Amino acid sequence: MQYFSTDHVPQRDRLTVLHDFVGRHVARRQFTPVSDSDVRIELAALELPGKITIGSALYSPLVGERTRELLADGRDDYLLTMHTADHELSIDGGPPIRVLAGDMMLVNEAIRSEFRLPQVAVSVISLGRSRLAGLIPRIDTKAFHHIPAIAPGLALVKGYADLLRKHPPGGQKAREAAASHLNELVALVLDGCIPGSTGRNERSVGVARLELIKQKIIERLREPDLDVGTIARSQGVSPRYLQRLFATEGLTFSEFLLANRLEMALRLLRATDPRTTTISAVAYDAGFNDLSHFNRGFRRRFGMTPSEVRADAIRNRGR
Repeated sequence: MQYFSTDHVPQRDRLTVLHDFVGRHVARRQFTPVSDSDVRIELAALELPGKITIGSALYSPLVGERTRELLADGRDDYLLTMHTADHELSIDGGPPIRVLAGDMMLVNEAIRSEFRLPQVAVSVISLGRSRLAGLIPRIDTKAFHHIPAIAPGLALVKGYADLLRKHPPGGQKAREAAASHLNELVALVLDGCIPGSTGRNERSVGVARLELIKQKIIERLREPDLDVGTIARSQGVSPRYLQRLFATEGLTFSEFLLANRLEMALRLLRATDPRTTTISAVAYDAGFNDLSHFNRGFRRRFGMTPSEVRADAIRNRGR
């Protein structure tokens, strides 16, 4: 994960950094701030195989232009953006297009373009043209595609991209799989505005949705009454559909929930002070409301009782 902020740059140097570093080497755009005295940019980016970059940015008001001079770099990837505020975009010198907050714009970087931004946060995904064109053969018939925020699947694209950025996949195979799923999710969203079927991408939709569901479960492990119906309602799906998603990995919702609660309990047993935190308190803190169920499941998973794990942790701290 790469990160940059002008907060670490003296105010007098920010314009230079904006033009020479952010503009020419990162965004490949010519930036003109609305106010020279109030320049602030914050960037975070994750690179994946297949020429994919997932990023987030916070901009003070500015104009960003992909000029004819900059087009000489030969980039022809697609830049996908979703902003938190309304803004304007012009393509190849054409009239401004009003883009509402939450809408998705997909713009070919080989075409001259200009955006005018207020103070805004933006999610950005740079996608390799050849891979995306292979999924959507007619994508190049337009220099840009404007997708409204209510388009089916758009929220899933943003959610999956945010998840990858916050929890980067480890290992080359995981990174390649994440890149493939992201390309296919974008292709599925574009299916509604570009002729050509992307039905083959449904599996990647399921994979992305399951990853988001898993993350939501992990965030709520401490809730003792958490069940499949609660999570299904929070994700806008049926409990049966959610269980089918887990079944694709040979799991059930209950198995995933139990395994992660036990892992949390293991971490707490090793980290907490036995003089102030009892084993039963650890069990309750990890979402268990039945101590006998906790003890049986713990021993079955780790081959040790909670008391043995805690005693081992105390011995290790005493060395």
